[in-house]
Order: sequence, then structure tokens, then C-alpha cells
Amino acid sequence: MPLETPVLPVAERVASLNLRYQGHGAVAVLSHALSDPMIGRIALVSSFGAESVVLLHLLSIMDRSVPVLLIDTEMLFAETLDYQRQLGQRFGLSDLRLIRARREELFARDPDNLLHHFDPDACCNLRKVEPLERGLKGFDGWITGRKRYQGGQRQALHLFEADGDSRIKINPLAHWRSEDLQEYIANNNLPRHPLVAKGYGSIGCRPCTRKTPLGGDARSGRWFGQDKTECGIHFTKGKATPQKALAS
Repeated sequence: MPLETPVLPVAERVASLNLRYQGHGAVAVLSHALSDPMIGRIALVSSFGAESVVLLHLLSIMDRSVPVLLIDTEMLFAETLDYQRQLGQRFGLSDLRLIRARREELFARDPDNLLHHFDPDACCNLRKVEPLERGLKGFDGWITGRKRYQGGQRQALHLFEADGDSRIKINPLAHWRSEDLQEYIANNNLPRHPLVAKGYGSIGCRPCTRKTPLGGDARSGRWFGQDKTECGIHFTKGKATPQKALAS
């Protein structure tokens, strides 16, 4: 749906949406995001990871034509790409898109595919942040699958966020617990990412993803042993999006 004009600045619209939808569930938030002309044209950005199937299933029930973007770093597990095709067919998602870094940029900045060893932030920026920014051109908002329970900078996550001055991010599952996700998957008989059964609680690129350590949280296998917890696609100018406290 095209964005209505004139519109309030992104920050004002986000504050209004968070106040209006406090206490609302994922279905209401997602349904509103898909139909509100003040949000505009949106896409779902999915990692097709360990928990992605929940949001993809919800979207398929509401609108199968919404673009679904997967950032293909060309270092993903083969199982992830297979899973994307499987879910796309099963849910009837009609606009699956793979987003990749430009070839000339890869050759210039990571010709040997070793950048992740000595500068993982630069690798994420090259293979994820920059391609996503290009992929989101023409969209006024995007849907993410982040949850508060995942910890770190996500603990203060709101349902709606400002993505700079130009777009809105929608987090329908922000308040869901791990138990809620597992129950939804079981009740709807949804297929899991094949690596979940092998001990992976969170799944990213092959070089930077390990099985979840015993007793660790789901994301503790990502960038294991490094002072890094996010790839950067949820940062603005290199920093996490600031959040003002709201009552839950």
C-alpha cells in the first residue's frame, strides 16, 4: 500500500503506534502494519533461521504477496537456502527475494573470503548491511522477527521502531517468549530448520555460527568467543536504534 501524504515524521508515527498497540498481540500488530497507509509499503526481512517459521506462517495467513527478503551472504548454510525454498512453496509466498552483495564490492573488499576472520563487523557490513539497504529501497517499512527474550540490545525492543528518518521497523513478536514460539510451531505442525535438531539455537552464516553451548541462550552460538552480538542490520549509523522506555 503506498504511503499517504502528507505524513508525520517517522519518530512521531512510531511513538503513536507504540502507544496505540501496547498490549496488543502479534496478529493485531502485523495486520495493522500490512494495512495502514501511514506505514506504507513494507517487506518482511527473514533469516529463515531457527524461529523464522512462526512469522512467515502468520504472514502467509494474512497476505502471501508481501515481499520476503533473505540476505544471502553467500556464506549461509545450504540447509538455510533449502529451507527458504521449502517454506516458500508450503506457505505459497509469491515474492521471495535473495539479496546479495555486489560482485565488484566482494572482489575489492573480500577477495579471499577471509574478512570474517579479522574484521567480522566489516564482513557483516559488506555482506548484510549494505545489500539490505539497497534491497529496502522503495519500502517505507520492514518486518523483523526479533524478540525481547533474545537478550542483549533486544531486551528493550518495542513493537515499532524508527529505522533512521525514512522507514519504520515492525517487530510483531517482540513480547513473545521462547515457550510461545515452540507452542505455536507445535500446534500448527510447522517444519523446523533442519539444523535445530542438530543443536543450533540460532542460525546465521557458517563461519560465525556454532551449536548452542550447553546452558547458553539461543544466540550464544553466534560469533562465539567474540565481543559481537549483532550483525548490524538493526543499527543506525553504526549504533543500535535508541529506544525510549514504555510500560509493557
